[in-house]
Amino acid sequence: MEYQEYSSNLEKYIHILRRRWVPASIVFVIIFSSSFIFVSMKKPIFVAEGKLRLRKINVASNTSDAATNLSKSDSRVEQKNISFKTEVEIIGSVPLVKQTINKLKLKDSKGKYLRAQDIINNRLDVNRIKGTDLILVSYQDVNPKIAANVVNTLMNLYLNNTSSLHREKVLENRQLIKKQLPQAENIVSKSELALRRFKEKNQVLSSREETVKLIDSLRDLQTKISEHKSQLAGIKAQSQTIQNSLGISAKEVIVLTSLTQSNSVNKILQNIQQVESKIAEKSTILKVDHPELLNLENKLINLEKTLGTRIKKVAGERKKAVRRSLNLGGLKQQLSLKLIDLEAQKQGLKSEIEALLTLENSYQQRLNNLPKLEQQQRQLERQLQNAQSNYSVLLKKLQDNKISENQNLGNAQIVAKAEFPERPISSGVLSYVSSGLLGTLFFVTTICILEVRDKSIRTVEQAKNLTGLTLLGIIPEFGKSSELFPDIGEVEPDNIHLVMNNHPNSPVSDYYRMLRANLKFISTVKELNIIVVTSSVPNEGKSTVAANLAMVMAQMESKVLLVDGDLHSPVQNRAWKIPDNQGLSNVVLGQFDLKTAVKQVKPNLDILTAGKEYIDNLHIFDNDFSPPSPGLILDSKQMGNLVKDFTASYDFVIIDAPSLSIAADAGILGNLADGILFVVRPGVVDLANAYFAKEFLEHSGQNLIGQVVNGATLNPKRRRQHNFLRNYKFSAST
Repeated sequence: MEYQEYSSNLEKYIHILRRRWVPASIVFVIIFSSSFIFVSMKKPIFVAEGKLRLRKINVASNTSDAATNLSKSDSRVEQKNISFKTEVEIIGSVPLVKQTINKLKLKDSKGKYLRAQDIINNRLDVNRIKGTDLILVSYQDVNPKIAANVVNTLMNLYLNNTSSLHREKVLENRQLIKKQLPQAENIVSKSELALRRFKEKNQVLSSREETVKLIDSLRDLQTKISEHKSQLAGIKAQSQTIQNSLGISAKEVIVLTSLTQSNSVNKILQNIQQVESKIAEKSTILKVDHPELLNLENKLINLEKTLGTRIKKVAGERKKAVRRSLNLGGLKQQLSLKLIDLEAQKQGLKSEIEALLTLENSYQQRLNNLPKLEQQQRQLERQLQNAQSNYSVLLKKLQDNKISENQNLGNAQIVAKAEFPERPISSGVLSYVSSGLLGTLFFVTTICILEVRDKSIRTVEQAKNLTGLTLLGIIPEFGKSSELFPDIGEVEPDNIHLVMNNHPNSPVSDYYRMLRANLKFISTVKELNIIVVTSSVPNEGKSTVAANLAMVMAQMESKVLLVDGDLHSPVQNRAWKIPDNQGLSNVVLGQFDLKTAVKQVKPNLDILTAGKEYIDNLHIFDNDFSPPSPGLILDSKQMGNLVKDFTASYDFVIIDAPSLSIAADAGILGNLADGILFVVRPGVVDLANAYFAKEFLEHSGQNLIGQVVNGATLNPKRRRQHNFLRNYKFSAST
């Protein structure tokens, strides 16, 4: 597969070369001759070469070992990135070249000083020798002595200027460093101040140690809180037990205690006890309704009211419970005192727990904020470290700069001076080779330009890909210009060659028979009795295809009518050598009937020529111009009726229609026919016209049967394409 593709591409290039070799050869000869004459007339050129070696300068030889290593590293970087590229540009710079011109008084043939830019662009070459630390300086001139002097002078000037340039650069760097030092020192001071204020504000000494202490403190606090909660639970249990025994709550006991400590309440209670004692004593002696006894009872009631009022002020709603408990016994009073003590302990424990929880919360918040504070501290420390590092680097650079300023060292030395060249670089062989290469370049360029500008269709594949129509036949190029079929005879572009009539046994005839076979195959699917043959532009051979197709159909014992529908430029009458006085236009206009106009030229083959306008009044034929308005004649009702007469009398009707670039008559005739056969001739039609014609026929609703590639070029050395065409059979996938 790859070999076939390679062979196909090779044949394609050979075909292009055969088509374009004449103009390309003319260009080659012109360019080769001009180039060779130009090169031969030039004076021999000599090239002188000199070599410089670049070396690094160790400006920190008196500093510490670490500083020395840093200097060496920086020097290597400078040597790689700056020395070679920069120094090469300096050597070939305009100022140095101007100094060389002035020192050597370099002048041209007119006595004028040479321009520095011309020397740099055309004569001087400065490059690094790859893989080394050497720079090669070369100069060309017709005078070998001048060439060597220019190279040596340029290298010496470069070495002399290197020291001064080096000193200026060092001084410039020192001034720049001095300007940057105060700013760097200020940044260090600000960074130190920011870090100190941060530590003072947040009381941060060592975040890791503080974290450990906070975790230990939190653990101790949680232990104390747990212990206090345990004690509180025990006290609550004891308090609840005593409250159950007394039958009153702890709050009531507290109220009762406060009442018992009141002198007024105690006095009222004593009075009540005395009155009750008297009532008990008098009740045994006096009657119930005795005034003294009633008076004591009233006094008791008043005392009770007074006591109730006092209790209400203190106990509120718990007045009754407190009143009942005022007369507690000694044991219950002890329990009450115990309960009050427990309540006091409980409140104390609650307060301590709340204080411990508050302290725990503050410790936890501090612990949570420590990562942020630590991050801020690290950021401030990094800023301080970077500022200090930059400041230290500037100080070191300033020290190195002072040492370098006191040294008067160059970074290059001459390894090899330029010698007088003995032989020129140009030679006769080189002249031939360069002229040949330049001529070949223009040779290939000419072919490419001609191919790019040529928009015509050149190959069968181009025709197939452009139109997308079914390929029904390929008619090879023939005649004296053809290497395959030179015996057929030369064919003029505007004439018809009746191959089927004059050379029925020639190879070309086989291609027309294959075309007829493919049409017959299509007619089995859809009947094709009337076929219109047209093309995109004139001279594609559509009339030749129509005539020979009609002939091959007639040879197959089918009754065929060949109609010359090209009313603009009719040619069928000249090809068949018959008069054109009575033809298609005359029949449509009613001047003659069909039987009179049709002429038999071969068995089973009749021809209806285009015809000329018949003037009834003069009864003469006008042979000077074609019938007026061909489109109106072909688009008339009479033409439609005439086509129906064709189908009634003939098996096949071949209509030779004009090219679509001349008129739209092919579209009119296509509406009356069963299909249109499209002819494409490589080398004649271009891409634009072929695409336009195909789009026009498709958009006008024509039935495009397929295409015929006419005048295809076959390779006489390799008959693969020829054999393929001879064995070609139409298929639905073709």
